[in-house]
Amino acid sequence: MTLDRQTVIDRLRTVKGPDQEGDIVSLGLVSEIFIADGKVFFSVTVPANRAEELESLRRAAEAAVRSIPGVKGAMVALTAEKQGGGMGTAPQKPKPTLAPARPAAAHPVAGSQAGQQPAKADVPGIKAIVAVASGKGGVGKSTTAVNLALGLKALGLKVGILDADIYGPSMPRLLGIKGKPQTADGKTLKPMEAYGLKVMSMGFLVDEDTPMIWRGPMVVSALRQMLRDVAWGELDVLVVDMPPGTGDVQLTMAQQVPLAGAVIVSTPQDLALIDARKGLNMFKRVDVPLLGIVENMSYFVAPDTGKRYDIFGHGGAKAEAERLGVPFLGEVPLTMDVRETSDAGTPVVAANPDGAQAIVYRAIAEKVMSEMGSAMTAAAEDAPKIVFD
Repeated sequence: MTLDRQTVIDRLRTVKGPDQEGDIVSLGLVSEIFIADGKVFFSVTVPANRAEELESLRRAAEAAVRSIPGVKGAMVALTAEKQGGGMGTAPQKPKPTLAPARPAAAHPVAGSQAGQQPAKADVPGIKAIVAVASGKGGVGKSTTAVNLALGLKALGLKVGILDADIYGPSMPRLLGIKGKPQTADGKTLKPMEAYGLKVMSMGFLVDEDTPMIWRGPMVVSALRQMLRDVAWGELDVLVVDMPPGTGDVQLTMAQQVPLAGAVIVSTPQDLALIDARKGLNMFKRVDVPLLGIVENMSYFVAPDTGKRYDIFGHGGAKAEAERLGVPFLGEVPLTMDVRETSDAGTPVVAANPDGAQAIVYRAIAEKVMSEMGSAMTAAAEDAPKIVFD
Protein backbone atom coordinates (compact mmCIF):
# COMPACT_ATOMS: atom_id res chain seq x y z
CA MET A 1 0.00 0.00 0.00
CA THR A 2 1.35 3.42 -1.00
CA LEU A 3 1.42 5.95 1.79
CA ASP A 4 -0.09 9.08 0.31
CA ARG A 5 -2.73 11.65 1.14
CA GLN A 6 -5.56 9.69 -0.46
CA THR A 7 -4.66 6.55 1.50
CA VAL A 8 -4.86 8.54 4.73
CA ILE A 9 -8.19 10.10 3.73
CA ASP A 10 -9.65 6.70 2.85
CA ARG A 11 -8.65 5.33 6.25
CA LEU A 12 -10.05 8.37 8.07
CA ARG A 13 -13.41 7.75 6.39
CA THR A 14 -13.73 4.80 8.77
CA VAL A 15 -13.72 7.12 11.79
CA LYS A 16 -17.23 8.09 12.85
CA GLY A 17 -17.98 11.74 13.45
CA PRO A 18 -19.34 13.22 16.69
CA ASP A 19 -22.50 11.49 17.93
CA GLN A 20 -21.67 8.60 15.54
CA GLU A 21 -23.06 10.51 12.56
CA GLY A 22 -21.22 10.30 9.23
CA ASP A 23 -17.43 10.22 9.16
CA ILE A 24 -14.90 12.93 9.93
CA VAL A 25 -13.85 13.32 6.29
CA SER A 26 -17.35 13.69 4.87
CA LEU A 27 -18.21 16.14 7.67
CA GLY A 28 -15.26 18.32 6.65
CA LEU A 29 -13.50 18.05 10.00
CA VAL A 30 -10.05 17.01 8.74
CA SER A 31 -7.49 19.72 7.96
CA GLU A 32 -4.89 19.64 5.22
CA ILE A 33 -2.82 16.47 5.58
CA PHE A 34 0.97 16.52 5.46
CA ILE A 35 3.16 13.42 5.19
CA ALA A 36 6.91 13.45 5.80
CA ASP A 37 9.28 10.56 6.39
CA GLY A 38 6.43 8.15 7.13
CA LYS A 39 4.84 10.55 9.65
CA VAL A 40 1.38 12.01 9.17
CA PHE A 41 0.32 15.44 10.46
CA PHE A 42 -3.22 16.86 10.52
CA SER A 43 -5.86 18.27 12.84
CA VAL A 44 -9.54 17.57 13.49
CA THR A 45 -11.90 20.51 13.95
CA VAL A 46 -14.38 20.33 16.85
CA PRO A 47 -16.50 22.86 18.74
CA ALA A 48 -14.51 24.37 21.62
CA ASN A 49 -17.24 23.59 24.13
CA ARG A 50 -17.04 19.87 23.29
CA ALA A 51 -13.26 19.53 23.15
CA GLU A 52 -12.85 17.45 26.28
CA GLU A 53 -15.57 14.93 25.44
CA LEU A 54 -14.29 14.58 21.86
CA GLU A 55 -10.72 13.69 22.84
CA SER A 56 -11.74 10.10 22.03
CA LEU A 57 -12.38 11.25 18.44
CA ARG A 58 -8.80 12.50 18.16
CA ARG A 59 -7.47 9.20 19.55
CA ALA A 60 -9.61 7.22 17.09
CA ALA A 61 -8.31 9.26 14.15
CA GLU A 62 -4.72 8.81 15.31
CA ALA A 63 -5.19 5.05 15.80
CA ALA A 64 -6.75 4.73 12.32
CA VAL A 65 -3.78 6.43 10.67
CA ARG A 66 -1.20 4.53 12.70
CA SER A 67 -2.76 1.27 11.49
CA ILE A 68 -1.84 2.08 7.88
CA PRO A 69 1.17 0.02 6.71
CA GLY A 70 4.21 2.23 6.34
CA VAL A 71 3.13 4.86 8.86
CA LYS A 72 5.88 5.47 11.40
CA GLY A 73 3.94 7.96 13.50
CA ALA A 74 0.98 10.31 13.56
CA MET A 75 0.55 13.76 15.06
CA VAL A 76 -3.13 14.62 15.39
CA ALA A 77 -4.47 17.68 17.19
CA LEU A 78 -7.94 18.93 18.00
CA THR A 79 -8.55 22.45 16.85
CA ALA A 80 -11.62 24.61 17.35
CA GLU A 81 -13.34 27.06 15.07
CA LYS A 82 -16.59 28.89 15.43
CA GLN A 83 -18.00 26.72 12.64
CA GLY A 84 -16.92 23.17 12.04
CA GLY A 85 -18.11 21.56 8.83
CA GLY A 86 -21.41 19.86 9.56
CA MET A 87 -21.10 20.32 13.32
CA GLY A 88 -22.98 23.53 13.78
CA THR A 89 -21.79 26.66 15.46
CA ALA A 90 -20.17 26.55 18.86
CA PRO A 91 -22.00 28.75 21.38
CA GLN A 92 -20.52 32.23 21.57
CA LYS A 93 -18.90 32.92 24.90
CA PRO A 94 -17.74 36.26 26.25
CA LYS A 95 -14.11 36.84 25.44
CA PRO A 96 -12.05 36.15 28.56
CA THR A 97 -10.13 39.06 29.99
CA LEU A 98 -7.34 39.12 32.48
CA ALA A 99 -8.70 39.55 35.96
CA PRO A 100 -7.30 42.50 37.92
CA ALA A 101 -4.23 41.55 39.86
CA ARG A 102 -4.91 40.72 43.46
CA PRO A 103 -2.82 39.22 46.23
CA ALA A 104 -2.82 35.44 46.23
CA ALA A 105 -4.15 33.59 49.24
CA ALA A 106 -1.32 33.07 51.67
CA HIS A 107 -0.63 32.90 55.37
CA PRO A 108 -0.18 36.36 56.88
CA VAL A 109 3.32 37.39 57.80
CA ALA A 110 4.07 39.29 60.98
CA GLY A 111 4.93 42.92 60.30
CA SER A 112 3.28 43.02 56.87
CA GLN A 113 0.42 45.29 56.00
CA ALA A 114 -3.00 43.78 55.45
CA GLY A 115 -3.55 42.71 51.84
CA GLN A 116 0.14 42.49 50.95
CA GLN A 117 1.71 39.25 49.81
CA PRO A 118 4.47 37.86 52.03
CA ALA A 119 8.01 38.38 50.85
CA LYS A 120 9.46 35.55 48.78
CA ALA A 121 12.85 34.28 49.88
CA ASP A 122 15.57 34.76 47.29
CA VAL A 123 17.65 31.80 46.14
CA PRO A 124 21.30 32.55 46.99
CA GLY A 125 23.46 33.25 43.96
CA ILE A 126 20.57 33.50 41.46
CA LYS A 127 19.84 36.98 40.16
CA ALA A 128 16.60 36.21 38.27
CA ILE A 129 14.22 33.27 37.88
CA VAL A 130 12.04 32.93 34.77
CA ALA A 131 9.17 30.45 34.52
CA VAL A 132 8.31 28.85 31.17
CA ALA A 133 4.74 27.60 31.38
CA SER A 134 1.79 26.40 29.34
CA GLY A 135 -1.87 25.85 30.03
CA LYS A 136 -1.70 22.33 28.63
CA GLY A 137 0.84 19.68 27.70
CA GLY A 138 2.04 18.84 24.21
CA VAL A 139 2.74 22.39 23.02
CA GLY A 140 6.54 22.12 23.10
CA LYS A 141 7.06 23.94 26.40
CA SER A 142 10.13 21.96 27.48
CA THR A 143 11.80 22.28 24.07
CA THR A 144 11.13 26.02 24.21
CA ALA A 145 12.50 26.23 27.76
CA VAL A 146 15.79 24.51 26.98
CA ASN A 147 16.40 26.48 23.77
CA LEU A 148 15.46 29.72 25.56
CA ALA A 149 18.03 28.88 28.23
CA LEU A 150 20.65 28.27 25.56
CA GLY A 151 19.62 31.49 23.83
CA LEU A 152 20.15 33.41 27.07
CA LYS A 153 23.55 31.75 27.48
CA ALA A 154 24.45 32.84 23.93
CA LEU A 155 23.89 36.41 25.13
CA GLY A 156 26.75 35.93 27.58
CA LEU A 157 24.72 35.09 30.68
CA LYS A 158 25.32 32.38 33.26
CA VAL A 159 22.23 30.21 33.01
CA GLY A 160 20.71 27.22 34.78
CA ILE A 161 17.52 25.27 34.11
CA LEU A 162 15.27 23.59 36.67
CA ASP A 163 12.96 20.86 35.38
CA ALA A 164 9.92 21.39 37.61
CA ASP A 165 7.80 18.76 35.85
CA ILE A 166 8.03 16.01 38.45
CA TYR A 167 5.63 13.67 36.67
CA GLY A 168 7.15 14.03 33.21
CA PRO A 169 10.74 15.31 33.44
CA SER A 170 12.24 16.06 30.02
CA MET A 171 15.63 17.65 30.62
CA PRO A 172 17.74 14.46 30.83
CA ARG A 173 16.54 13.45 27.35
CA LEU A 174 16.52 16.96 25.82
CA LEU A 175 20.05 17.70 27.01
CA GLY A 176 21.44 14.16 26.63
CA ILE A 177 22.49 13.95 30.28
CA LYS A 178 22.95 10.59 31.99
CA GLY A 179 23.95 9.72 35.52
CA LYS A 180 22.97 10.97 38.95
CA PRO A 181 23.97 14.21 40.69
CA GLN A 182 26.53 14.13 43.47
CA THR A 183 26.23 15.82 46.85
CA ALA A 184 28.46 18.68 47.94
CA ASP A 185 28.19 18.10 51.67
CA GLY A 186 25.78 15.19 52.10
CA LYS A 187 22.83 17.60 51.98
CA THR A 188 23.24 19.87 48.97
CA LEU A 189 23.12 18.45 45.44
CA LYS A 190 25.52 19.50 42.71
CA PRO A 191 23.63 20.31 39.51
CA MET A 192 24.39 18.37 36.36
CA GLU A 193 25.87 20.31 33.42
CA ALA A 194 25.44 20.28 29.65
CA TYR A 195 26.18 22.85 26.93
CA GLY A 196 27.27 25.30 29.61
CA LEU A 197 23.95 25.07 31.49
CA LYS A 198 23.56 23.93 35.09
CA VAL A 199 20.64 21.53 35.25
CA MET A 200 18.49 19.83 37.90
CA SER A 201 15.64 17.41 37.24
CA MET A 202 13.76 14.63 38.98
CA GLY A 203 14.72 12.62 35.91
CA PHE A 204 18.27 12.40 37.29
CA LEU A 205 17.05 10.86 40.52
CA VAL A 206 14.69 8.15 39.24
CA ASP A 207 14.72 5.81 36.26
CA GLU A 208 13.05 7.12 33.12
CA ASP A 209 10.32 4.44 33.23
CA THR A 210 9.52 4.94 36.92
CA PRO A 211 6.14 6.65 37.46
CA MET A 212 6.03 9.33 40.16
CA ILE A 213 2.90 8.41 42.08
CA TRP A 214 3.00 11.40 44.42
CA ARG A 215 0.35 13.72 45.75
CA GLY A 216 0.63 17.50 45.58
CA PRO A 217 2.40 18.15 48.92
CA MET A 218 5.14 15.62 48.10
CA VAL A 219 5.69 17.21 44.68
CA VAL A 220 5.88 20.71 46.18
CA SER A 221 8.38 19.52 48.77
CA ALA A 222 10.56 17.90 46.08
CA LEU A 223 10.50 21.07 43.97
CA ARG A 224 11.45 23.20 46.95
CA GLN A 225 14.46 20.96 47.59
CA MET A 226 15.53 20.94 43.92
CA LEU A 227 15.43 24.73 43.95
CA ARG A 228 16.89 25.58 47.35
CA ASP A 229 19.03 22.53 48.21
CA VAL A 230 21.10 22.63 45.04
CA ALA A 231 24.51 24.31 44.76
CA TRP A 232 23.60 26.47 41.77
CA GLY A 233 26.50 28.83 42.29
CA GLU A 234 26.32 32.27 40.67
CA LEU A 235 23.67 32.45 37.95
CA ASP A 236 22.31 35.41 36.04
CA VAL A 237 19.12 33.53 35.13
CA LEU A 238 17.50 30.28 36.23
CA VAL A 239 14.91 29.05 33.72
CA VAL A 240 12.18 26.93 35.32
CA ASP A 241 10.43 24.46 33.03
CA MET A 242 7.05 24.41 34.77
CA PRO A 243 4.66 21.46 34.62
CA PRO A 244 1.70 22.04 32.28
CA GLY A 245 -1.56 23.36 33.69
CA THR A 246 -2.50 25.61 36.59
CA GLY A 247 -2.70 23.29 39.58
CA ASP A 248 -1.33 23.49 43.11
CA VAL A 249 2.28 22.91 42.03
CA GLN A 250 2.23 25.84 39.63
CA LEU A 251 0.44 28.06 42.12
CA THR A 252 2.88 27.21 44.91
CA MET A 253 5.86 27.94 42.68
CA ALA A 254 4.34 31.27 41.64
CA GLN A 255 3.59 32.24 45.23
CA GLN A 256 6.78 31.06 46.95
CA VAL A 257 9.48 31.61 44.33
CA PRO A 258 10.65 35.15 43.51
CA LEU A 259 9.90 34.93 39.79
CA ALA A 260 11.20 37.75 37.61
CA GLY A 261 8.54 36.84 35.09
CA ALA A 262 6.74 34.12 33.15
CA VAL A 263 6.83 33.08 29.49
CA ILE A 264 3.70 31.34 28.17
CA VAL A 265 4.04 28.79 25.36
CA SER A 266 1.09 27.98 23.12
CA THR A 267 0.36 26.57 19.69
CA PRO A 268 -1.80 28.62 17.30
CA GLN A 269 -5.01 26.63 17.59
CA ASP A 270 -7.93 27.94 19.62
CA LEU A 271 -8.00 25.02 22.06
CA ALA A 272 -4.39 25.60 23.11
CA LEU A 273 -5.03 29.33 23.45
CA ILE A 274 -7.99 28.68 25.75
CA ASP A 275 -5.61 26.93 28.15
CA ALA A 276 -2.88 29.52 27.62
CA ARG A 277 -5.28 32.18 28.92
CA LYS A 278 -5.61 30.19 32.15
CA GLY A 279 -1.86 30.27 32.62
CA LEU A 280 -1.77 34.00 31.92
CA ASN A 281 -4.53 34.60 34.43
CA MET A 282 -2.82 32.52 37.12
CA PHE A 283 0.43 34.49 36.93
CA LYS A 284 -1.48 37.77 36.75
CA ARG A 285 -3.43 36.93 39.89
CA VAL A 286 -0.28 36.25 41.91
CA ASP A 287 1.48 39.38 40.61
CA VAL A 288 4.10 37.62 38.48
CA PRO A 289 5.11 39.80 35.49
CA LEU A 290 4.09 38.36 32.12
CA LEU A 291 7.13 38.50 29.87
CA GLY A 292 5.18 37.37 26.83
CA ILE A 293 3.76 34.58 24.69
CA VAL A 294 5.63 32.28 22.31
CA GLU A 295 3.70 30.71 19.43
CA ASN A 296 5.27 27.29 19.02
CA MET A 297 4.62 25.01 16.01
CA SER A 298 3.55 28.21 14.30
CA TYR A 299 3.84 26.72 10.82
CA PHE A 300 5.60 23.91 8.98
CA VAL A 301 7.93 24.30 5.99
CA ALA A 302 8.42 21.09 4.03
CA PRO A 303 12.16 20.39 3.80
CA ASP A 304 11.89 18.93 0.29
CA THR A 305 9.68 21.53 -1.39
CA GLY A 306 9.94 24.58 0.84
CA LYS A 307 6.14 24.81 0.86
CA ARG A 308 4.60 26.20 4.02
CA TYR A 309 1.76 24.43 5.85
CA ASP A 310 -0.26 26.02 8.66
CA ILE A 311 -1.13 22.68 10.21
CA PHE A 312 -2.44 24.10 13.48
CA GLY A 313 -3.54 27.45 12.11
CA HIS A 314 -1.30 30.50 12.38
CA GLY A 315 -1.12 33.78 14.26
CA GLY A 316 -3.50 32.83 17.05
CA ALA A 317 -0.99 33.46 19.85
CA LYS A 318 0.07 36.80 18.38
CA ALA A 319 -3.54 37.94 18.11
CA GLU A 320 -4.20 36.79 21.68
CA ALA A 321 -1.13 38.64 22.95
CA GLU A 322 -2.28 41.84 21.24
CA ARG A 323 -5.80 41.45 22.61
CA LEU A 324 -4.57 40.96 26.17
CA GLY A 325 -1.83 43.56 26.01
CA VAL A 326 0.92 40.98 26.59
CA PRO A 327 4.23 41.07 24.68
CA PHE A 328 4.47 38.67 21.73
CA LEU A 329 7.90 37.06 21.80
CA GLY A 330 7.96 35.28 18.44
CA GLU A 331 6.89 32.43 16.17
CA VAL A 332 8.74 29.12 16.29
CA PRO A 333 8.10 26.97 13.21
CA LEU A 334 7.64 23.22 13.42
CA THR A 335 10.68 21.70 11.72
CA MET A 336 12.16 18.24 11.46
CA ASP A 337 15.53 19.34 12.85
CA VAL A 338 14.02 20.62 16.11
CA ARG A 339 12.39 17.26 16.71
CA GLU A 340 15.46 15.29 15.68
CA THR A 341 17.94 17.31 17.73
CA SER A 342 15.64 17.29 20.76
CA ASP A 343 15.29 13.50 20.64
CA ALA A 344 19.04 13.18 20.23
CA GLY A 345 19.79 15.36 23.27
CA THR A 346 21.41 18.08 21.18
CA PRO A 347 19.05 21.11 21.29
CA VAL A 348 18.95 23.04 18.04
CA VAL A 349 20.48 26.23 19.49
CA ALA A 350 23.54 24.18 20.50
CA ALA A 351 23.55 21.80 17.53
CA ASN A 352 23.20 24.45 14.83
CA PRO A 353 23.79 27.86 16.43
CA ASP A 354 23.83 29.66 13.07
CA GLY A 355 20.70 27.99 11.73
CA ALA A 356 17.32 29.63 11.24
CA GLN A 357 15.81 27.93 14.29
CA ALA A 358 18.61 29.05 16.60
CA ILE A 359 18.23 32.61 15.33
CA VAL A 360 14.53 32.51 16.25
CA TYR A 361 15.23 31.27 19.77
CA ARG A 362 18.02 33.81 20.33
CA ALA A 363 15.68 36.60 19.23
CA ILE A 364 13.11 35.35 21.74
CA ALA A 365 15.82 35.29 24.42
CA GLU A 366 16.72 38.91 23.65
CA LYS A 367 13.07 39.95 23.98
CA VAL A 368 12.75 38.05 27.25
CA MET A 369 15.78 39.85 28.65
CA SER A 370 14.37 43.20 27.56
CA GLU A 371 10.94 42.49 29.04
CA MET A 372 12.48 41.13 32.23
CA GLY A 373 14.51 44.30 32.71
CA SER A 374 11.40 46.43 32.22
CA ALA A 375 9.39 44.28 34.62
CA MET A 376 12.05 44.39 37.34
CA THR A 377 12.34 48.17 36.99
CA ALA A 378 8.57 48.57 37.30
CA ALA A 379 8.48 46.26 40.31
CA ALA A 380 11.16 48.27 42.06
CA GLU A 381 9.25 51.50 41.45
CA ASP A 382 5.96 50.00 42.67
CA ALA A 383 7.40 48.05 45.59
CA PRO A 384 5.39 48.59 48.79
CA LYS A 385 7.07 50.23 51.74
CA ILE A 386 7.37 47.98 54.78
CA VAL A 387 5.69 49.48 57.83
CA PHE A 388 6.49 48.16 61.27
CA ASP A 389 3.98 48.62 64.06
